[in-house]
Amino acid sequence: LVCSTGVIGRRLPVRKIEAGIDKLVKGLHEYGIEDAEEAMMTTDKYPKIAIRKGIVGAKDITICGIAKGAGMIEPNMATLLTYVMTDALIDAKALNTVFHQVIDSTFNAISVDGCMSTNDTAVILANGLAGNNPLERAQARLQRFREMLTDVMAELSTAVVKDGEGATKFITIMVEGAKSKSDARRVAYSIANSNLVKTAIFGEDPNWGRILAAIGASGILLEKEKVSLSIGNVNVFAQDAPANIAPARLKEIFQGGNIDIRVGLGGGDKSYSVYTSDLSYDYVKINADYST
Repeated sequence: LVCSTGVIGRRLPVRKIEAGIDKLVKGLHEYGIEDAEEAMMTTDKYPKIAIRKGIVGAKDITICGIAKGAGMIEPNMATLLTYVMTDALIDAKALNTVFHQVIDSTFNAISVDGCMSTNDTAVILANGLAGNNPLERAQARLQRFREMLTDVMAELSTAVVKDGEGATKFITIMVEGAKSKSDARRVAYSIANSNLVKTAIFGEDPNWGRILAAIGASGILLEKEKVSLSIGNVNVFAQDAPANIAPARLKEIFQGGNIDIRVGLGGGDKSYSVYTSDLSYDYVKINADYST
């Protein structure tokens, strides 16, 4: 499995890769997972490793994942490499189904800068050495495996956002009350990928009107009287009017490292969450001369 991220348009050094395969095989050891994670880091500031252990199918199983990525992070993976390994005995079709479901709610629900890359990979490998009762799609015990896998993937994907290039804030955007999941998703990403929202959060400027503008720019049909907005559990807008909130209180919220944005659309019962980061001076510095 040959995977890569890097400067788009440059060919992989295949001969160099082939020459190193024998060394990699000879170098295999019990703690090699940490070496593998460190080796694939580029603009990452720290390694991303997640492990979960639990009983599934009457046996102890382990799920371990590693990931790299810090920029050009948009749904459908983007500039990401993610590898998940488990010793669970699981049917291939069941594994494929669960993996795609979990990817949709984790790695396909994050954004750092709203940009994608041509290079991305997510792989899951299962060797069955745990000797558990085989997991298949119709079995209830598959749910426990799905929960463990979700925990691993959620930890890795949020670590990617927190390690975003130049990131200083971790932002959670929850959109509720939508007529469809698609509408909720469009609103969430309109906010997450708004440079005006991201820079305001970096500057700790509680300019929440930019969030409302991003909601409107999503293009979905809205009834403005039903739209509500809260930041850090403080309601700032509802019933087509701003709330009477002291600017100092909002400033205090924006000074925190974790920013929670909750949007109510008042039009249905569908929801969607996205995790993103702010946009800082350092992001520009990192990407201004990336290839040189």
